Amino acid sequence: MAKLAFLGLGVMGAPMAAHLKNAGHEVTVYNRTTAKAEAWAETNGGTWAATPREAAEGCDFVMACVGNDDDLRSVVLGADGALAGMTEGSIFVDHTTVSATVTRELAAEAAAKGVGYVDAPVSGGQAGAENGQLAIMCGGAEAHFAAAEPVVAAYSKATIRFGEVGAGQLTKMVNQICIAGLVQAMSEGLYFAMKAGLDPKAVAGLVSQGAGGSWQLANRAGTMVDNQFNHGFAVDWMRKDLGIAIGQAKELGVSLPVTSIVDQFYADVQQLGGGRWDTSSLIQRFRAMNGELG
Repeated sequence: MAKLAFLGLGVMGAPMAAHLKNAGHEVTVYNRTTAKAEAWAETNGGTWAATPREAAEGCDFVMACVGNDDDLRSVVLGADGALAGMTEGSIFVDHTTVSATVTRELAAEAAAKGVGYVDAPVSGGQAGAENGQLAIMCGGAEAHFAAAEPVVAAYSKATIRFGEVGAGQLTKMVNQICIAGLVQAMSEGLYFAMKAGLDPKAVAGLVSQGAGGSWQLANRAGTMVDNQFNHGFAVDWMRKDLGIAIGQAKELGVSLPVTSIVDQFYADVQQLGGGRWDTSSLIQRFRAMNGELG
């Protein structure tokens, strides 16, 4: 068992930290909103700290799951940042979806202090975090990954290292690129089915058993038909992730035409007031265009 800190107690971080505590690790949490950290500690029996530095002091591993590049820098760097409290030989594991650029920047800062760094963004959404069934895509030195893997197993169903620092974030970009195109295709197909007078849930049930099947179709088609969009990864965060992927693609000289279009479709959803709806809400564009939204 290890001494751990977990920074960021949102819909993903809070259950992930709880899984670590339930696995028998000693866990100290930090959250920008102190009340959340206090509530987590009271519910789960761990402890909380007022700053990332205090949370990280004496820890073998420090995990983070915050919002974006700037949020990550704020909990890692500076006098109150996690690195200020970490000691040589400890390892920072970042579960935030951020750019490969900030990942490499922070990994270099960590290395200068003798601290290991593993970028480990996750896929599986809130349900995956709560059920301990996340897919974790990692980048970092083999030794650091090998040390971290049995710890993150507390909330993982699959954890794979794809290369050196930054490889995890690049892999997460692939994940988001695939989801964007898939959810748009589902939206088109389901709306087509409805307008054709078919039972869209029955259609999705059959299609999901064939070559058109996917996790998204099996788990989101019914809720899309029923106008339920409060259970998954928010559109605002998806646009953040797609922006990272599109920016990286430009650096690589890679064209992402479908991703770029779907990113703008998500902007349309935001204009409908759906920034906090989950990503399957792309279908609402069709309802709006046909005057079906109140």
